[in-house]
Amino acid sequence: MRIILRTEHVDLMRMDGDMSAPARREEDTATLDEIKNWGATVSVPRASLGAYGFSPSHGYELVAAGQFPARVIKAGGRLRVVTASIVASLETP
Repeated sequence: MRIILRTEHVDLMRMDGDMSAPARREEDTATLDEIKNWGATVSVPRASLGAYGFSPSHGYELVAAGQFPARVIKAGGRLRVVTASIVASLETP
């Protein structure tokens, strides 16, 4: 039995049938110009989904493995991603 969840905006089942991760909408990912206007740091979920297009949980896995594509700092017990390092990673060919 296949269960397909639907919202007004997007079918949450990926086209390949993999239900482990919902499909992403293009509007979830920010443009480089939008990212340049973010604050000095952002949360791991915002950087993961908004800049790189992968799930926040995968972002936390990358942080734990020391492989997140941008600089992550711990501030007041919270993990924050430095926006300038996101921009640098996206501008690098």
